[in-house]
Amino acid sequence: MGKKLKAAIIGPGNIGTDLLLKLERSKYIDVKFVVGIQESEGIKIARDHGVDTTTNGIEDLMKRDDIDVAFDSTGAKPHLLHAPLLKEKGIFTLDLTPAAVGPYVVPAVNLKEDLLKKENLNMVTCGGQATVPIVAAINEVADVEYAEIISSISSKSAGPGTRKNIDEFTETTKKAIEVVGGADKGKVIIVLNPAEPPIYMRNTIYTKVKNTDIEVIKDSVHRMVDKLQKYVPGYSILLEPIIEDDIVTVMIQVEGLGDYLPKYAGNLDIINSAAVEVAENYARKVLEVE
Repeated sequence: MGKKLKAAIIGPGNIGTDLLLKLERSKYIDVKFVVGIQESEGIKIARDHGVDTTTNGIEDLMKRDDIDVAFDSTGAKPHLLHAPLLKEKGIFTLDLTPAAVGPYVVPAVNLKEDLLKKENLNMVTCGGQATVPIVAAINEVADVEYAEIISSISSKSAGPGTRKNIDEFTETTKKAIEVVGGADKGKVIIVLNPAEPPIYMRNTIYTKVKNTDIEVIKDSVHRMVDKLQKYVPGYSILLEPIIEDDIVTVMIQVEGLGDYLPKYAGNLDIINSAAVEVAENYARKVLEVE
């Protein structure tokens, strides 16, 4: 086994626990510490998997000197407190909350070496990871004036952290559609669907474009989907790009790998898979692995 970077996961909820299971397959990341503030199923699972845990919060992480990478999957407000502490400690941090302390990263769109030099990167939101690449692909060939996203997820896959951060979710995703996706203006709506059986994560993307060559747009979207599927194999197009006047509509679906939660929870899967992709790129850079 080659050398690995040592990681901590802050927040052992749905996202943190799924992330732990994903990182167990990583060639470059070894989770050494899981940080919670109370006893929970996630803390128990981490212990059962032989990982050190604490229920005393980030203070115990600050006492350690062996952590290279931290994944914060708590919430926007807690991360605002955690970020300066992790920075002071020199720990490369991936923020899986909508706090957006650091720059947005969507691996298929903007993961470049200069971003990996930052101390804190924001993984946007699950909706952002799913939709920003499509907006970027359309913008590249058609110049997007306006993008509107409707992100629909099963209510069963939305834990307390997601529910507390709905406002931050919509604002952060909107900004990422503009800053990373390239839309002149964006709007985001999230729907928590209580349907039984639970629905898969689905995102409908409407874009108002200046260039209306639908075949060129389709080609760009398919190339982007190919990039995404390398780290999110359950990502697929439900509705091929169609155009009416200057409005392009695309619908995509995300099926999860089913590591911790069922496969319908693609919203957790895509943000975690994106975080793993970024972390492994960072680790390869630090470990000087080609």
